[in-house]
Amino acid sequence: MNTKQIGGILMITGNAIGGGMLALPLATAQAGFINSTLFLIACWALMLAGGLLILEVNLWFPANSHLVSMARATLGKTGEIITWLCYLLLLYSLLAAYIAGGSDFLQGLLQKVNLHFSLKSMAILFVFGLGAIVYKGIRSVDTFNRALMGGKLLIYLLLILLIFPFLSHSQLNQGQLHYIPKSLMIMVTSFGFAAIIPSLRTYFHSDVRQLRRVIILGSLIPLVCYILWNAAIMGIIPIDGNLGLAHIAQANQPTSELTNTLSNLLNKKIITGLAWGFTSICLATSFLGVGLSLADFLKDGFGLNEIKQGNNITAILTFLPPLIIVLFFPGAFMSALNYAGIWCASLLALLPALMAWSGRYYQQMTFSYRVMGGKGLLGLVIIAASIIIAHAFFGLIK
Repeated sequence: MNTKQIGGILMITGNAIGGGMLALPLATAQAGFINSTLFLIACWALMLAGGLLILEVNLWFPANSHLVSMARATLGKTGEIITWLCYLLLLYSLLAAYIAGGSDFLQGLLQKVNLHFSLKSMAILFVFGLGAIVYKGIRSVDTFNRALMGGKLLIYLLLILLIFPFLSHSQLNQGQLHYIPKSLMIMVTSFGFAAIIPSLRTYFHSDVRQLRRVIILGSLIPLVCYILWNAAIMGIIPIDGNLGLAHIAQANQPTSELTNTLSNLLNKKIITGLAWGFTSICLATSFLGVGLSLADFLKDGFGLNEIKQGNNITAILTFLPPLIIVLFFPGAFMSALNYAGIWCASLLALLPALMAWSGRYYQQMTFSYRVMGGKGLLGLVIIAASIIIAHAFFGLIK
C-alpha cells in the first residue's frame, strides 16, 4: 500500500470521524451500547453500499464530474434539483455543526488559561483558520489531514487504553431498544464520508482497484473506532443525572461538556489533555473533508473552474452560509447533525441507488467496475434509505 492510498484512506476516515464521533455516545446512550453497536454496523453497511454506488456511477462520466452532473445525466432535471438541495443542505448542516462544535471547543480551551472570547469570535477564527487550508485545494487538505489523522489515531488509541480499565460493565449492559430511532440520524451522519468520493476519483486518476480499497478500509476504520469510543464513554459516564450523557446531549455546549465531564469523573490530567486534543482534531479533520467536498461540488455545479475569481467565489459560497447559521444559532451542534442525517441518507444512499438503477437498466451505461448485488442490493438500499428518511420527516412533523 503506497502513501497516496494511505492518504486517501485517511481522508475518508477523517471525513467520517469528527463531530459524529463526539455526538454518538450522547445520541445513543439511552439505547445502550449493545443495541447501538448492532445498528452502527447496519448503518455502516448501508452507507458503504451507497459510497461504492457513487464510485460506480461517477466512473461513467469524465473526471471532475460531481453528484449534480451524475444526477442530471441519470435522473434528469428533477434528480438534478433534488441532488442540489440535498447536497447543499447536508454539507451546510455538517459545516454548521463542526463550526458550532469548534467554536465551543476553542472558547472552552481558552477559558482554561483565563482568556475569554465570545462564541461568535471563536466561530469566525475557526472558519478562517481551517478555511484557508481548504482554499488551497485537495493536496493541501491531504498533507494537513495526514498529519492530523496520525495524531488523532495515536491520541485515540491512548485514550482507549487509559479509559478502558475504568469501565463499568454494568453501564454497558444498560439501555433500551426503543430509543434507537432517536439516534438513527446521528449514526447515519457518522458515516457520511461518500461526498468526497468524486474528488478522490480525480485524485486517483480513476484507478478502481485503489479507490475501492480506499473506500472500504477508510469506512471500516471509523466503524471500529465508533464502537470502542461508545464503549469507553458509556462505560464511564452514566446515562442519567446532572453528569449523565442524556443531560449533556441537551446542553448548549455539548462538546466541551462531554470533555469536562470525562475529566471530572476520571480526575486524570493525562486523560483530560488527550480528550481535549482528540476533540479538537476530530472537529478539524471533518471540517476539512466536508469543506473540500462542498467546494468541489460548487465549482462543478456553477462552472467556477473556468472563472478567474472562481476560488474566491467558491470560498465565500462554501463557508459564509454555515458561519451565518452558527453566528445566529451558536448551540447548533446536535440539532445540525440530526438534520444532516436526513440529507445524508437521501444524498449518499437513496440517490446513488436510484442513479445506478437508471444508468444500468434504462440507459445501459457501463464501465469495467460494477457493484455486486444487482437489483437486489439496489432495492435493499432504496427501501432502507427510504424508511430512515420517512421516519426522520415523521419525527420533524411530530
